[in-house]
Amino acid sequence: MTINILTLFPEFFRGFLDNSIIKRAIAKKVVSFRIINIRDFSLDKNHRVDDHTIGGGAGLIMRMEPLMDCLRKSNLMNTHKILLTPKGSTYSQKDAIRLSESKLDITLVCGHYEGVDARFEDYVDEQISIGDYVMTGGEIGAMAIADSITRLLPGAIAADSTKEESFGAGLLEYPQYTYPLEYEGKRIPQILFGGDHEKVRLWRLKKALETTAEKRPDLLRSRRFTKEELKLLAQIEAEKKAK
Repeated sequence: MTINILTLFPEFFRGFLDNSIIKRAIAKKVVSFRIINIRDFSLDKNHRVDDHTIGGGAGLIMRMEPLMDCLRKSNLMNTHKILLTPKGSTYSQKDAIRLSESKLDITLVCGHYEGVDARFEDYVDEQISIGDYVMTGGEIGAMAIADSITRLLPGAIAADSTKEESFGAGLLEYPQYTYPLEYEGKRIPQILFGGDHEKVRLWRLKKALETTAEKRPDLLRSRRFTKEELKLLAQIEAEKKAK
């Protein structure tokens, strides 16, 4: 897969591409990146890509011509084009999985200034936001999306590492521990040392349900619980009342 990132600030991505999982995935040819400077397609002698809002208002709006020329002259019209914008749907792990399975290459367009000309929305396949807050531009969002997609691509990381992650099964992840066994009186739960894999599995599922109910109850509202999960939830409720 190739992930194309259209940006006004290509230098923003130097560290991102040269570290950790992303760097290894590129070296293994699991993924490739194209960081494309939108300014290179400006018709303005000073490489401006923005102009004032028609009808008045604060801020500057990114113009259609450099955006569209960037897409067309970079041969990106047949990719899956995503505009990073606060108006987009909120990004989730389900989206990361969906995009990692895309048959098309991915193109992420980083908005900037006050936004992009609204007509540009007709030329992208979807609009995505990484949260309900406003940032200076879409670069950080593009990195977040690119990272979440890359780590799911076959060969990027060990397959077992992605099986039970937070949100992968619609739940937050259960608690995990490593050595030392005790630190300042805080001990790792004994059940994890018993060698009974079924008991460990049930404990982890119960803790995942408990953690999700406490910290992200919204994730459970539309969940279709298994009989096993309903039984564990009943145990969690009973333990709460017993305290």
